[in-house]
Amino acid sequence: MAASVYPEYPPQITKDQQEFLLSKIKNWSILNGLAVRPPPTFIPPEFNPSGSLATTAPVTLFPSLFPRSCFDEARVIQRAYNELYAAIARDRAWLKEIVEELIEVDDFIARLWNVHLEVEKEGYVQGLSLGIFRSDYMVHKDPDNPSARWTIKQVEFNTIASSFGGLSTKVSGLHSYLHSIAAYPPTSPPLIKPSSLPPNPSIDNLTLGLRTAHVAYGPSKSNPPHLLCILFIVQDTEANIFDQLSLSASLESTHQIPSFYLPFTDILNHTDVSQTSHRALIYTPPHSPSTPYEVTLLYFRAGYSPAEYTSPTAWQARLHLERSAAIKCPSILTHLAGSKKIQQELATPDSPHLARFLSTRVPAEMIERIRRTFVPIYPVDDSEAGKTAVALATDAEKAVDYVLKPQREGGGNNIYGARIPDFLRELGDDKRKWRGHILMELIKPPALCNSILRNGEVRSGEVIGELGVFGVCLWRNGGGNERGLEDEGEVVENWEAGFLLRTKGRESEEGGVAAGFGAVDSPCLVDL
Repeated sequence: MAASVYPEYPPQITKDQQEFLLSKIKNWSILNGLAVRPPPTFIPPEFNPSGSLATTAPVTLFPSLFPRSCFDEARVIQRAYNELYAAIARDRAWLKEIVEELIEVDDFIARLWNVHLEVEKEGYVQGLSLGIFRSDYMVHKDPDNPSARWTIKQVEFNTIASSFGGLSTKVSGLHSYLHSIAAYPPTSPPLIKPSSLPPNPSIDNLTLGLRTAHVAYGPSKSNPPHLLCILFIVQDTEANIFDQLSLSASLESTHQIPSFYLPFTDILNHTDVSQTSHRALIYTPPHSPSTPYEVTLLYFRAGYSPAEYTSPTAWQARLHLERSAAIKCPSILTHLAGSKKIQQELATPDSPHLARFLSTRVPAEMIERIRRTFVPIYPVDDSEAGKTAVALATDAEKAVDYVLKPQREGGGNNIYGARIPDFLRELGDDKRKWRGHILMELIKPPALCNSILRNGEVRSGEVIGELGVFGVCLWRNGGGNERGLEDEGEVVENWEAGFLLRTKGRESEEGGVAAGFGAVDSPCLVDL
């Protein structure tokens, strides 16, 4: 972590002030759905047998300071990032090259690709894809350049289950509410003020994205026609259910679109693909078996982790959905586009791929702004860049400035700093296992302090913030996506959709809120 550049913050509070603040946070959170299901370590199962209890989501007591220029830049470039990943997902030939490098070392990636190949052989019947993306950043400053300004550097780009769009709007609302009732003591100069607390439209904008895809699907393809719905594919036990409910409630109340939740393990039990050439996906709600619905959009909030594919049935279910006429968010190709290997291919020094994908789609100046968000990322293989990575990763003194990441989504899988050499030694001499990882230079944000409320306990100290910017992109896939074809598809809708600030204790190496390492937060913008 770099030295702090922020004013002294947060303001000191007395015990009575903290108790008042906590009471307001807890009550407002439950009233407004800023909540999660409590983990069994907090509420033992014997006291919550039905799983119906809720508790305040992990939150910061104060909005965290964040450079205004970095915040604005992250939001401005999101539409170009949407264009980039929509283009990658449409380029089947390039994705094939990437996947073939990983097939021997990552069975999960290989099996996802096989789902695509099976559908491609039969023929895709849905030409539209929806991306609900989130690009995550930390603030960074070049340590070798004393006159450098603080900038944003990308941690990762998420193409599946980009969560916390619901809770992020609510935590921004919480912090604004606390300011409005003078729950925060004043600072000099004043830092927490309306102009420093940006409104967060993520619920409205993400819901609009779901609605846009729903409308683009068109009328029912069934005969006789069925009612239409959006289907959320979720995990069997979901602690983060209130984040998802924020979106489905908005779909129903604002847009009058029915939506349902279907656990990943129940896909084959409650859905069918019609035997017509349209291959409409029919969902039969267990509570109302006489009223089948035709699914316009599949919104995946599950299915991103190898741990969810524990049997052949799970893979059959993913294929079953992918071959249907429902629009996918994401499609299997978009899911693959979010692998760490893709990020590495874009960010490896002197990589030509960024310009190839964007030169005809966005201005050259915007391409350079995206390029400036990259930190060096290397493959761990036999290429020249890979040899550089191996030299860095196996040197205990140099490895402290890097993180080793596997291809898969979700927190808890990264290997940091001094632990990298030992981890690679444990992999042994089988270099295929090494190739399943990428080596990324660590981003070192400025020091910052805050307090986090999690599971009823408050902890205060140094924290690290990670800003995520949401994007919505709907595109037409085109006629085959092989290079040289004239029909390369096109982006139909594209917008930046709000933001998420996640904050974790400095000692925590992972920032995933649902994984229990961090908290949802909102920015208090400052000019540096």
